[in-house]
Amino acid sequence: MFKLIKYFKSYILYILLIVGFLLVQAWSELSLPEYMANIVSKGIAVSNTNYIYEAGVQMLLLSLLSIACATVVGFLASRVAAAFSRDIRSDIFQKITNFSNTEFDKFSTASLITRSTNDITQIQMFAVMMLRLVFFAPIMGIGGVLKAIDNSEGMGPIAWVIIVAVASLVLLILYVILIALPKFKLIQKLVDKLNLVTRESLTGIMVIRSFNTQSHEESKFEKANMDLTRTNLFVGRVMAIMMPMMMMILYGVSMSVIWVGAYYADNMIELGNMLAFIAYAMQIIFAFIMVSMVFFLLPRASVSANRVHEVLTTEPSIVDPAESASMNENVGIVEFKNVSFRYPGAEDDTLKNISFTALPGQTTAFIGSTGSGKSTLINLIPRLYDATDGDITVGGVSIRNMTQETLRSYIGYISQKGILFSGTIESNLKYADENASDELMTKAAEVAQVLDFIESSENKFGESIAQGGTNVSGGQKQRLSIARALVKNSPIYIFDDSFSALDFKTDSNVRKALKEYTTDATVLIVAQRISTIMNADQIIVLDDGKIVGKGTHRELLDSCEVYKDIATSQLSKEELN
Repeated sequence: MFKLIKYFKSYILYILLIVGFLLVQAWSELSLPEYMANIVSKGIAVSNTNYIYEAGVQMLLLSLLSIACATVVGFLASRVAAAFSRDIRSDIFQKITNFSNTEFDKFSTASLITRSTNDITQIQMFAVMMLRLVFFAPIMGIGGVLKAIDNSEGMGPIAWVIIVAVASLVLLILYVILIALPKFKLIQKLVDKLNLVTRESLTGIMVIRSFNTQSHEESKFEKANMDLTRTNLFVGRVMAIMMPMMMMILYGVSMSVIWVGAYYADNMIELGNMLAFIAYAMQIIFAFIMVSMVFFLLPRASVSANRVHEVLTTEPSIVDPAESASMNENVGIVEFKNVSFRYPGAEDDTLKNISFTALPGQTTAFIGSTGSGKSTLINLIPRLYDATDGDITVGGVSIRNMTQETLRSYIGYISQKGILFSGTIESNLKYADENASDELMTKAAEVAQVLDFIESSENKFGESIAQGGTNVSGGQKQRLSIARALVKNSPIYIFDDSFSALDFKTDSNVRKALKEYTTDATVLIVAQRISTIMNADQIIVLDDGKIVGKGTHRELLDSCEVYKDIATSQLSKEELN
């Protein structure tokens, strides 16, 4: 938790105000027992009604002052805690957006969501409690002790009652921390797991329904849910026992002080002083109870803080150079020089000694069996991952010598899934260039063969798109994603199996229009279908992470057995010939 203290620096003035109001509140509450003792000794004992009235009014004013201070402290503490969590949330989001795919693989999307939401909420709750009680409880405790000592004449035996009660509370707090802390760590991991199962089920709901595996998914969710519930119940039972035990100690102190005070009252203790001492004893014990409440929240907040801090201190594996190297005129030339890649923790390379050159005005295609490394290779160009060995150059400059922003400004990237964002068709097409003209959008949509769909929609380019594009078909998503990349008007286009959801006719029309639109651009296509890439200027065949063939469709049919097998399985004899 202390690792995140730096986020309070911006709100030091508010914190000083909180401390100031807490001091006034503590002074008010510590003064009340004195007035009560004086009312008994100087008012009730001698039947002085005027004194009772005056002291009572003063007690009322002090109580109102205490309430006002507590209200202001609550408002300021909530404001500081909310701003504190907002700043952490902003920093963690900014950090996550700079992560490469390696860091996403390390944490998982579900865990990052939990850390950005649930964990920060836990920290915020603790921050509110800390600001309100961590300062107030010690002031009340120490002030109560000093006041009790001031009124302790002849009350030595009663002091031992307080000492025993405080010791009992300390042992209780330690017990809770030792028992609960490991469980709180487990709870946050189980929340991650539950989020993962939920996210997986919701994302794949269509597949789940098509295979009638709802019961299997329900069983997975039930297990994750029950694991979390059992752990929460265990912690809940521990916490449920704590508060009654604390209240028992509090009331036990009250009864013990009265009983011991009554035993010694004949000769040693004045009634007013005894009442004041009881009040101070209650304040001391209550101060420890307030501290214990903070300690109850501390284990879970500490776990959450460590998880958040882990994200904030994780440096992206892909780091930009201090200055971005300038490109030469041939921006579109993409070259791989003996490139190898291995996923973190893997024993073998996914890609091995990959070398090729993709030129402007040409289409370079990649094909191979599932798991051959096609998408991994294509993801190295925009530095979604960094090559383990070798070098990749764009426009004659190593991509490691360019900032990621500069590099990606030259690339129009279309992913396998065809991801769309909530908004409208227009907002999605203008995602890379918000100043894109209507003519450019229309042209891009026409090339992507999605203009007819847009024109037939009720609101045309203003038609709503749901999160993830769930209100459009897979083919429409892919075509809109292609149009979005074309609006960017880049010198390099990467199509990562971006035609898989298109029918053969639409696929053919899109590729034909793309050929005309991207005359001067470098086009790189990953595909599973031979028909998608057979007219490419250069086809690279991958098998087990290695290049096993390179050439045109006709050349590869004669020279590459892997390509020939794929082609034979997809094309008729007439198409092969």
